[in-house]
Amino acid sequence: MTFCSTTERTYFPMKRALCLLLYVSILFTPGAEAQITQEKVDTATISRIKEEGFNHSQAMELMSYLTDVCGSRLTWSPEYRAAADWTVAKLAEWKLQNVRLETWAPSGRGWSLEYFSAHMLEPKAIPLIGYPKAWSPGTDGKIKGRVAYLDVKADSDFAKYKGKLKGAFVLVGEVHDLPQNFKPFAERLQDDALLKLANADANSPRRRRGFRGDTTMARRFREDARLTAAKLEFCRKEKALVIIDGGRQDGGTLMTMPASVPQPSDSTRGRRVNPYDEKPPEILPQVTLAAEHYNRILRIIKKGIPIKLEMELEVEFTDDMQPGINVIGEIPGSDLKDEVVMVGAHLDSWHAGTGACDNGTGVITAMEAIRILKSLDLKPRRTIRIGLWGGEEQGLYGSKGYVSQHLGERAGGQQPPGSPGELTKKEEYEKFSTYFNNDNGTGKFRGIYLQGNEAARPIFRAWLAPFQDLGASTISLTNTGGTDHLSFDAVGLPGFQFIQDPVEYGRTYHTNMDVYERVSAEDLKQDAVMMAAFAYNAAMRDQKIPRKPIPSQSSAVGTN
Repeated sequence: MTFCSTTERTYFPMKRALCLLLYVSILFTPGAEAQITQEKVDTATISRIKEEGFNHSQAMELMSYLTDVCGSRLTWSPEYRAAADWTVAKLAEWKLQNVRLETWAPSGRGWSLEYFSAHMLEPKAIPLIGYPKAWSPGTDGKIKGRVAYLDVKADSDFAKYKGKLKGAFVLVGEVHDLPQNFKPFAERLQDDALLKLANADANSPRRRRGFRGDTTMARRFREDARLTAAKLEFCRKEKALVIIDGGRQDGGTLMTMPASVPQPSDSTRGRRVNPYDEKPPEILPQVTLAAEHYNRILRIIKKGIPIKLEMELEVEFTDDMQPGINVIGEIPGSDLKDEVVMVGAHLDSWHAGTGACDNGTGVITAMEAIRILKSLDLKPRRTIRIGLWGGEEQGLYGSKGYVSQHLGERAGGQQPPGSPGELTKKEEYEKFSTYFNNDNGTGKFRGIYLQGNEAARPIFRAWLAPFQDLGASTISLTNTGGTDHLSFDAVGLPGFQFIQDPVEYGRTYHTNMDVYERVSAEDLKQDAVMMAAFAYNAAMRDQKIPRKPIPSQSSAVGTN
């Protein structure tokens, strides 16, 4: 057994001697030898999992159907429901048990893009690359009009545009600088990056949210948001046709997000008005153009040359508010069947691409992992359950809903362990072992984040041993955020995300180029094999995965 691997040691002088001292100190710590030797790995079964996953994979065929046929999967949309129905059918085909759809709140308006076309007509005729924002209203058929630039940086600037925007396509952003690219689009994690992860502590999160005490930046953000809302409302009152902004990526790739809705002055995250609400404020159609096309139009406008555009946008809203939907299925356990190990990923996506890397790769990794285990007719001790979540892009809604219904919830919402909010445990709480999530694109697994759970380190080290030859050996104490394992971690349950090569994730996620071609078949196979192995190992252990210690809080078992 290796105690100081290249991805877990700190490089300093005399490292070999210190590693030897570390080995001796661990070996003679009371009870440590038992801890080191007790983690057993069924290497014969892991070899069978590898054989099935690498040589008989169905991952790319599943990926093709999910992305090419089902396509984009915006939360609450008919397209999302069709994809959920397809996953249910596949899980049932593989003879999983208790396959079902589960609902969660909040409900939202379903939205589908039926048709979109945009052209510059004058001074030159060119087709424009662009996409409407999600939940944008449509146009009244094909419309034509001039282009106006709303250059507002302060409230006093609005006056000069009074009466000048009626019947116009309004540009609301500056030219986006697009520097030349001198770095490869795709990348693997190199040894120095893996070493940094291995040496990171639990207080070194990879994804930082918010402004971390930067009050100047926070004020600027609030002011920008207020001014944006004022622009939207001003354009609506002035009877503009469409609001247009520019993407921030290049090469015709653009990131699409939800339509902007003016917010009340006292709005907070919990009381925000969203475009998918039952009765949102009236807004104009909103479109994002590729940066190169947006920049060209704006440069021409600034030269005083008139521009005429033509656009047609047809969308469809559902008649009723739609409940959120998760997909659940399981392989029943044996002697520990009441205890649960979970794998999962979010099924929803944005609408411009087909949600291949965000998060079709996660969905197919989890589905293929389950297929591998089922095809080998393995008999896990614990039940292995798959969860495919909706509403992740809107705020982890699906996984939060599942955790709240089945496991536990905190007063005031799901917050990190130790934060205010009394924890109410549900009946399944004590029977839950662990959850493994995938949501970082196509890159192959290189290890796992402990999410601050140091007690899991020796367990995962043993589980990673059969995959060291595939470049997967790094264990990081780091907390990583932004996806569905946080919903489990928030109530004190083990939830983990794998370390992955970034490949092209930063360039493709949420964009019109998040498509099948951006998926690496070999990486996807490795990810599915490793997720299957981790799920199987967790299901076969004598004990559940250890939990992080959290501050003592009074709790009660719920009745619902």
